[in-house]
Amino acid sequence: MVKLVVRDRETIQEAVRRFRKLVERSGIKKEMRRREYYEKPSETDRRARLRAERRARRTRLLGR
Repeated sequence: MVKLVVRDRETIQEAVRRFRKLVERSGIKKEMRRREYYEKPSETDRRARLRAERRARRTRLLGR
């Protein structure tokens, strides 16, 4: 959960800007987009497998 304490003499626009940054950094927006539509478990597994393959390819190319 994201909490924002409004500072003294802070405008609403500044507080909203800070709130948006907090939400973006916390990953809430990304999670909402992911849950917007139902995704079959096979699609979830496929995406995880592709992400792992990309990660392995990247580490192989960088020689780590």
